[in-house]
Amino acid sequence: MELPNVLREALEEELKGASQQALLSAAEKISLRYRSRSGGLYIQNRQEALAYALSRMPATFGAVQKALSYTLEALEGMPEEKKTFEAPVSLLDMGAGTGAAVWAASELLELSSVTCLEYAPAMRETGQSLLRHGKGVLEKARWKSIDLVSGPVEEKADLVVASYMLNEMDRASRLQVAEKAWQAAEKLLLIIEPGTPEGYGVLRDIRRALSERGAYVLAPCPHQGDCPISETDWCHFSCRVQRSRLHKMAKSGDAPYEDEKFSYLAFVKEEPLKKEGARILRHPYIGKGYVKLELCGKDGILQKTLSKRDGELYKSARKKDWGDWLEF
Repeated sequence: MELPNVLREALEEELKGASQQALLSAAEKISLRYRSRSGGLYIQNRQEALAYALSRMPATFGAVQKALSYTLEALEGMPEEKKTFEAPVSLLDMGAGTGAAVWAASELLELSSVTCLEYAPAMRETGQSLLRHGKGVLEKARWKSIDLVSGPVEEKADLVVASYMLNEMDRASRLQVAEKAWQAAEKLLLIIEPGTPEGYGVLRDIRRALSERGAYVLAPCPHQGDCPISETDWCHFSCRVQRSRLHKMAKSGDAPYEDEKFSYLAFVKEEPLKKEGARILRHPYIGKGYVKLELCGKDGILQKTLSKRDGELYKSARKKDWGDWLEF
């Protein structure tokens, strides 16, 4: 997965004249603040916002696009009589940062309006500047400064996205903000967090809270019950993001790509009719004439081995990857 050309060019334009050493130093300061959970603004100036955009936007873009594509696939697979709405056309990005989620959503949806909520001034200004390089709805995106914990969220949209944001809050605050996001979502709420035990734990907690408020899980789960994964494991997925020359510079490495691990949940207002099948939870093991799969189905976690005797199902499974839906 690669950043769209217009975003890559926008980043290059914004970074003109920036010192490589200064960007690396800014990135290290940001990393230290996140690790220490020091509180306050993690991104404090324009240079740090640019360093963050350079190092984190590709991975965030990839994770949001992958999670949203799984979500839209789940909607498309529903029978016509059970589809409760068309694809979202308005987007509200809560904790928008430098706008990675907006760029990702615009690649998959025909958006007519975009609103970004971001408290940190440097992030907001950088996100606005980057989106002005886009066309149509991107350059017209509305930005608003708001403290999501203490301030009211008055905006509403078909699709509300909260990516890599709730895990930075204490439990009481994140549940409060998740509730605001759910109330703001007219059709669909998508939450993406790091694909770590902590990130997954945040989502598991939010799932319980929003389920009590009438939310239904559309993806990735094949059911509405509690997550069947054991407490020693966690549900997460992966996307491979190609690194540009500038991205390699920010990461101080030569690898042509990075693998971003992420966890996500998509919620809808009415109980969806799930397709028959299961979600693939790990990279399939493809052997000679067979494929082994770890799946999450409506009855829980299952291990499945398919061989040539399984015909079309076997052929389909061989083409699937971690995170995909296997219909059977």
